Amino acid sequence: MTRPHHEQAGPSHHEQAGPSVTAGDAATTGGGPAPRIGVLDDELSARRLLDRRQAALAALAPAVVVLALVAHLAFGWGPSPLWWAQAAVAAVTAAYLAALVFRTAVILGAWDAAVIALDADAIRTEHAALPVYTVLVPLHREAAVLPALLDHLAGLDYPPESLQIMLLIEEDDAETRAALPDLDAPFEVVIIPPSPPRTKPKACNVGLARARGEFVVVYDAEDRPQPDQLRKAVHAFRTLPDRVVCVQAELQYWNPWTNWLTRCFAAEYAAHFSLVLRGLDRYRLPIPLGGTSNHFRADALLALGGWDIYNVTEDADLGIRIARRGWDVRMMVSVTEEEANSRVGNWIRQRSRWIKGYLQTWLVHTRHPLRLWRQLGTGRTLAFHLTMGLPTLTTLANPFFWALTVLYLCTGTRYVQALFPPLWLYCGAAAMVVGNFLMVYCMMAGCLERGLFPAVRTMLSVPLYWALMSVAAYKALFQLLRPGRRHFWELTEHGLVDAPGAAAPKDAEDLEPALSRP
Repeated sequence: MTRPHHEQAGPSHHEQAGPSVTAGDAATTGGGPAPRIGVLDDELSARRLLDRRQAALAALAPAVVVLALVAHLAFGWGPSPLWWAQAAVAAVTAAYLAALVFRTAVILGAWDAAVIALDADAIRTEHAALPVYTVLVPLHREAAVLPALLDHLAGLDYPPESLQIMLLIEEDDAETRAALPDLDAPFEVVIIPPSPPRTKPKACNVGLARARGEFVVVYDAEDRPQPDQLRKAVHAFRTLPDRVVCVQAELQYWNPWTNWLTRCFAAEYAAHFSLVLRGLDRYRLPIPLGGTSNHFRADALLALGGWDIYNVTEDADLGIRIARRGWDVRMMVSVTEEEANSRVGNWIRQRSRWIKGYLQTWLVHTRHPLRLWRQLGTGRTLAFHLTMGLPTLTTLANPFFWALTVLYLCTGTRYVQALFPPLWLYCGAAAMVVGNFLMVYCMMAGCLERGLFPAVRTMLSVPLYWALMSVAAYKALFQLLRPGRRHFWELTEHGLVDAPGAAAPKDAEDLEPALSRP
């Protein structure tokens, strides 16, 4: 593949750098009309936080509780305030236990998951037999990582004449546009006019409208996909049933050794992509897609209406919409490396966006519970709630239970025993002790699966990482409740670490992270 030149350009140099178009230009596909993106049903869009029924329920439920409390205090009617407090504790404890059992079962099932594993011989195909592939790369203020990104995209093992790489750049992003070098085919620069909402899915939809490929993949600015990943995806699509409309590659971090935060982040990704998603794949449960390296059949993506431009985790939402259509997502053994967040503030901005998007997705797909159940079935509907909803809610509840634990350690049972009838006391204690042990074990198992052996002992301190998650969760909730911040896309700063191996620990120098195994 022709590699891009890397001389620095002036502010308007992108005008001369290979094909450059604006979103308003007439898009063509092979000289014919542009592909048409289906219309996304407003009921499946996060444009509104709640529909009428959800808004009525959100107002009615607390009103009923308040009226019940007033009736009890004034007339002695109905349950006491203590009963309501015990009921709330019992409900949250049940949610903890359900999420714990589900996650454990999924991870145990991952060990025998038959994910798509392809060897080098299986993907050696003549260039002429390979279909056109479109690569969408949304960029915003990414000048620092642009040279490395272009190098890795240029290194993709795919014939240039069958490749379309679109760099999707906001019109007012002078920083990224100025950093663009001269580009040769198959690179195209697509300029996105500034208009709300200013989100990654909106840019991806603009690119999708111009896509010429039979298959489409999304990469982020800091991504380093394996060179043969596109060939593997093509081979997977050709050997899988047509109902499989997406294959998800695995993500891992190339800088796990930068500091404590990156070790925990890398372990979390290892457990998520190498264990959790594989388990969901094995049981054919809805898979919330990762934000990058998800490969699609273009016609299916168009039929789905592309991405929801108002959802800040458009990838996870799309995975659920695929499942609701009766289509499948499969996991593929191919790795894309990313840069792990090494600064706490930057990490919280990124994580709060993810949690906000998970809440958006959960609310969107619970607007019509019976319809969701008919489309997914009982098991997959429960899996959706246990993947997208309950874990987020328990993250919000964590500080309250931590405070109760501290109160118990300081004062004994004097102040907390009233909230915990015997059954829920035992369940809560089991959730705390066994649950924390299992979650630490799962993070350790992820490290072992990925070859991150020196990070295993770091997992003993991972409860501190969960505390950061709760901070991010409350930030996400506050943003979700503010209309002006509901669809705000908080950028993640990349390029914070210079070299992949610069911070590798001495006992990891001779260890290469193991590629995921089927």
